[in-house]
This record gives sequence, C-alpha cells and structure tokens, in this order.
Amino acid sequence: MFTRIGQRAGRFLHVSRKCGDSRVAVSDCSVPCKVSLEGLESLCRHHRLHCKQLNVNRNNLNEYEVEFLCDYKKTKRQVCNDFYLVKWRGYPESDNTWEPKKNLKCTKLMKEFHLDLDRELRRHKRRCIPKKLDKEVSSVLVQKAKHRQSLQRWEAHLNNTRNHPGRIFVLNEVDLEGPPKDFTYINNYKVGQGIVLNEMAVGCECKNCLDEPINGCCPGASLHRMAYNDRGQVRVRAGQPIYECNSRCTCGPDCPNRVVQKGIQFDLCIFKTDNGRGWGVRTLQHIKRNTFVMEYVGEIITTDEAEKRGHVYDRQGSTYLFDLDYVEDVYTVDAAHQGNISHFVNHSCNPNLQVYNVFIDNLDERLPRIALFSTRAIRAGEELTFDYKMQIDPVDTESTRMDSSFSLAGLPSSPKKRIRVECRCGSDSCRKYLF
Repeated sequence: MFTRIGQRAGRFLHVSRKCGDSRVAVSDCSVPCKVSLEGLESLCRHHRLHCKQLNVNRNNLNEYEVEFLCDYKKTKRQVCNDFYLVKWRGYPESDNTWEPKKNLKCTKLMKEFHLDLDRELRRHKRRCIPKKLDKEVSSVLVQKAKHRQSLQRWEAHLNNTRNHPGRIFVLNEVDLEGPPKDFTYINNYKVGQGIVLNEMAVGCECKNCLDEPINGCCPGASLHRMAYNDRGQVRVRAGQPIYECNSRCTCGPDCPNRVVQKGIQFDLCIFKTDNGRGWGVRTLQHIKRNTFVMEYVGEIITTDEAEKRGHVYDRQGSTYLFDLDYVEDVYTVDAAHQGNISHFVNHSCNPNLQVYNVFIDNLDERLPRIALFSTRAIRAGEELTFDYKMQIDPVDTESTRMDSSFSLAGLPSSPKKRIRVECRCGSDSCRKYLF
C-alpha cells in the first residue's frame, strides 16, 4: 500500500509503513503539500507511518505529549479534582481528552494556561475561577495557546537563521498579533539590483593593532584614528567613521579592532509594546556604555527607488528607510521586508543607542555599514531605542565629511511633503512628531 504524504519546504518527505512482515518505502512523492506540518504529523500517527523529517518513528509513535491545554473544569465527588482538556501533539483536536491534573506532568504549560486564564477572568471582571469555563473563555485560551506556539516557532526560526552569538527571544503578552507575515530575517546587507560592493584591496600587517599599529593600521590608512579601546568600546565621537580590520589583514579574530563584524553579543527580546508602538526590542543583559549592540541591515537600494517606496511606506505609517548619506545621498537601506532585529527597534527622542558609520571589507564611502552603539549603560530588561531623526554635532561632521542630518524613512532634503507621524516615545524631551 502506498501513501502520498507530500513535500516540505521543497524537499520530499520519505515515509514507510509495515505491511505484514514486509516494509514498503515511499519516496520522491510529487504531491504538493496542502496541509500544515501539524496536519502531516497527525496523518502519520493516524496511519501508523514513520517520517524522519517530522520526527515520527517507532520509538515515539505511541507516545503522547501535551501540546497545550484547552479547557478546565472542577468536579466534586468523593474528592475535588481538577480536569484539563488536553490537545495532544501530533493528533487532531478531535482526539482531545479530559485528563485529571495528577496525570499531567506539564508544569510550564499549566502555569501558562492559568496566567492566560487569570488575565481573561480579570478582563471579564471575575475574581474566582468557575467550576466550568464558558465557551467564550475557553475559545480565547485556545487562541492564546496557538498564538504562543506561533511565536515560539518564529523564535526558533530566528535563532536558526542568525549568525551572531546573541540569542533572540519573542514575547507578546498584549494581544494576539503573531509574527510579521512579510518579513525575512537576514544577517547582512542584501544588495539591490545594479549595486556592487567592492571588496577591500589591502589589509594591515600589524601584530598588535591597538598598541603597535603599523602606519596607523586600517583607520590610519583612511586618515582616521583607532575607534576602540582595549575593551572594544567606541571612543570616537558620534559623526566620526569607524574603520575596522578586514578579511585581508594579518591580525587574528581577537584583534581589538574587530567589533561590529563579530555581530550581536547580547541576548535580546522582541516584545509587543502596550502603548501602541507595535513591536519593540529590549536587552536581556546589562550593556555597558559605548558598546556595540547591533547593525541596521536591510536591502540596499538607490535613492530614486527609495523615493518610490517612501510614498507607499508613508501611507502605511512605516519607517524603515535609512539613508546612507555619509558623503552623498546615493543609496538607502530598506529594512521593511528584509532585515535583522533592528527592524523592530523603536524611536525615542531620548535614545540609548547612537548610529556610527563603519567600514570593514568595503571602503566605498557611499555604502557604510550602520552600527548602533550604546550611549550609556543600559539595564537588563530596558528597551533599546534610537532617534529616527538624529542630529550630529556640526563640528564633528566638518572634520569627517558626515552629513549633519541622518534620517530614517525619508530624505531630509526631499521637497515632497511628508506625512506627519506622531511620536509616542514618552520621554521628557519628546518632539511630539517623528517627522
């Protein structure tokens, strides 16, 4: 008997089934996958099929794992018992069963269920847990459980995609908004059509780039000074460029002049704000002052293309276009649909992050890498922000040829009228409008 299961992410699923004493292997099925992975797993278990890609095998085919809790009731016979309606992983919801609390070993899921239940009861202005939940409440609890699962899958995807040491966590305790549907996590710039990144032609020959630089090391070759101290903290003022050692340098990966290229070092959390600012990012670890936190990455496009996209983003109230105006306005970074965790960092008129232009393997001054450094010590749990309309000290810009006006989501010299976006940062120095 042959069973067609379908394909997953462009790869065929290989399944096998025992038929009496013989085993029939099915592979290279060309049937398009029209059900979810959860549905495929349910099919495998229902038909007693083994599937390596879905982790269904002879060892766990008969295992029952709690996926989430759907409902609750309390019975009172000889003794009072708590019962939970259980959704079993790999099985359809039609196979849900009521189980006594004593039979369940899912402490974390039970805690999450009761936290959701308490919030829902407070929303309905109820204080005590009833003996039996009404359908409206239990329906919301199921929605929240499924929503939490979707965020956990997104979190796992982000961590499988990242190339940096810092982990990414996702949290939404505000509403049922799930992962963004049209966003791809990337680690580096994606170069748009017709744009070329020129690789570095030469590197330094220093043995100790910080203490014994030869000809000023990589910064000296570009007539600038070393940007970092021996702890990797930036020591040049905002507006001055940073030149790091590159892939052609003889120094090793532990060189103190390699900071931004090492990627995000801190555990960060993408969380849903409770004041209408959408998603935000907070640090889960203490960050010292003048420390590299993250890069702003996305798709590199021309300013002409940015103007076209800007009209669309303005109508949507989006702010993801970052002008690369170190020497002239030629290119823009668009992080609306492709970017890293910086995509979710909110604006503040009193931010704790500052933008620096960084050059590593590409010295084209029209295409700097955008690095965000802390302006002060940042506590664990504090939200990370930067100013979407930051202004750089004109004294610094004269000495470094920096345009004194950075901008996010717009060209500051553009004559077209922009839609005013209300600022909700809440700082004492709030300008009331982002643009």
